[in-house]
Amino acid sequence: MDITINNLCKSYGSIAALKNCSIVVPSGSVFALIGPNGAGKTTLVKALLSLVKIDSGTIALSGSVVSECESLLREQISYLPEKYAFYPYYTVENILKLVGLVYVSSLRKRGGSELDTMVTKALERAQIVELRARKVKTLSKGQLQRVGVAQLLMCDVSSPRLFILDEPFSGLDPIGIRDLKVLISELHQQGHTIFINSHILSEIEQIADEVAVLHHGEILALGKIKELVGNKNLEEFFYNKIKGA
Repeated sequence: MDITINNLCKSYGSIAALKNCSIVVPSGSVFALIGPNGAGKTTLVKALLSLVKIDSGTIALSGSVVSECESLLREQISYLPEKYAFYPYYTVENILKLVGLVYVSSLRKRGGSELDTMVTKALERAQIVELRARKVKTLSKGQLQRVGVAQLLMCDVSSPRLFILDEPFSGLDPIGIRDLKVLISELHQQGHTIFINSHILSEIEQIADEVAVLHHGEILALGKIKELVGNKNLEEFFYNKIKGA
């Protein structure tokens, strides 16, 4: 699933969060959105998910304008929020079952053993099988993030889809970061499009194909990481771009 964003604008009162932002994310790529705090990254992610109403411009996923077919497109999108939260007294298993029933329409008819199988696979891929019966209120920040990764996988991955990850490495220890990078690589190899919003540039440089640098609502740089940074690293390139803006 490719993304085409044209001249996107969004303001909150007198504050312009996005100013004529245009981005093309090729289908099957790992794309990273980076920028300092207050750059407009969260607003752009929310716009992709139709969680905020844009002032002008368009967002299209595989040629379909998001505002015209939200329900259809949402079944092709998996989202990991920056801060994963859920009902504190739900068990991890019940959370995943609820996610499956709400977001995978075919499971509403079939359910049963098929839903149980999907939950088990998601737990295994997120490497949290042992948390299956634990209640959310008893989990650490890192464990919650892994539950978020598991709910991300409660979908049909047999056809290309879009995965949007908002600060996915937040709260994870080095083992968790490594496991998540392996998962992202696997999804990439399966032909899915991965859109990541992250501050951790060293990890982004290892896993992303392309990057956009957003600052004060404007795109300062856009393209393949290797072509943009040249003989520098992404952190140095990013620092120079922001300081020179």
